[in-house]
Amino acid sequence: MFVDSHCHIDFEDLAARGDALFDTMREAGVSHALCAGVSIERLPGVFALAETHPNVFCSVGVHPEHTEGEDPSAERLAELARHPKAVAIGETGLDYYWHKDQPEWQRERFRRHIRAAKLCGKPLIVHTREAAADTLRLMREEGADQVGGVMHCFTEDWATAQVALALNFYVSFSGVVTFKNALQIKDVASRVPLERLLIETDAPYLAPAPYRGKLNQPAYVPHVAAEIARLRRIPVDEVARASSENFFRLFTGARR
Repeated sequence: MFVDSHCHIDFEDLAARGDALFDTMREAGVSHALCAGVSIERLPGVFALAETHPNVFCSVGVHPEHTEGEDPSAERLAELARHPKAVAIGETGLDYYWHKDQPEWQRERFRRHIRAAKLCGKPLIVHTREAAADTLRLMREEGADQVGGVMHCFTEDWATAQVALALNFYVSFSGVVTFKNALQIKDVASRVPLERLLIETDAPYLAPAPYRGKLNQPAYVPHVAAEIARLRRIPVDEVARASSENFFRLFTGARR
């Protein structure tokens, strides 16, 4: 069985599929999924999905791309994360691709999320894009290693992965690892210790080959595992077992 450690099945195109989404997921051998929060305003829908489906867990956070809506305090985030199906804080982090001026408000928001994770004792889900140095610096300064977490949809180099691993973080790979030109990511996926590796879809984005360019869904996460298995020259069942065990080890609030 596989676990999709990061998706957005509350987004309209996927939510509209209703039970069919979960039927397809089950048929593909995907047992559980984590629906990551991206804003406070969307949390009711995220919570509703997690409450309705025993095999869906969720997280509480405001994505670094979001510039509108509530910008919560650490205390507010920690309070929201008391929801019984909320197993992490995030997704959070830094994105200098969309915010090229590297605004201080984004860094301050990330700090608040790290503090929230420490307040509630739950791991972090970290997004970083063209901001690896600052992301790791803030993680160090705020003591993110005390709670650990995951570098989701990892697209950085091996040196960055090594620092994240040393900070008590897991590394998660999305459908990007299946792209032919993703040589740097393939290299990292072949090196990360198996006991610190997760797989995800980031659905509805980044569908893996052979579905690239189409709407992504949790049922496609086995394709991510298959590519990692190919790169490591091990059976796909070994990737499935290890990544699933890692999911439940990291997100201790999740139940099988």
